[in-house]
Amino acid sequence: MEVRRATVDDIDVMAHVLATVAEEGTLGTEPPVDLEVRGQRFRELIEGQGPSAMWVLEDGGRVLGNASVSETRTSGVLTLGMAILAEARGRGGGRRLLEAILEHARSQGAHKVELEAWTDNARAIALYVSTGFEVEGLRRNHYRRRDGSLRSTLLMAVLLDTSEPEPA
Repeated sequence: MEVRRATVDDIDVMAHVLATVAEEGTLGTEPPVDLEVRGQRFRELIEGQGPSAMWVLEDGGRVLGNASVSETRTSGVLTLGMAILAEARGRGGGRRLLEAILEHARSQGAHKVELEAWTDNARAIALYVSTGFEVEGLRRNHYRRRDGSLRSTLLMAVLLDTSEPEPA
């Protein structure tokens, strides 16, 4: 499996990957996924300026997953999103995507990458922890789903730059 930067030619397949993974209930995105709206968001990430970017995970030319980072309202902090098809999990692709994202974040001068994960998504949480992410907090019953249920997420992040600025 290989990781490469996403291009506009990947938009449709990335939207379909997201829609497929959303059906599992492991993402914040709920089905049905509006492929056109999601495709436009992906286009903005790919064509935009600044630290926001996207990558695809592919095997034999077939896209099996994607990941992105986008700017937050806090300078130097990027937010991570990732979706990998079930058939590709456990083969090192998620780790490769994370490594590409962290390398990119460092090159952009980011000091932190953050994410949210459902509290019951043990597989994803284990992957994030194994690549240096730490739990920073809990959003208890924060997200109301379309079915009316409330879901909690772990707030996780990895610090890329732990240096303290020198006093003035």
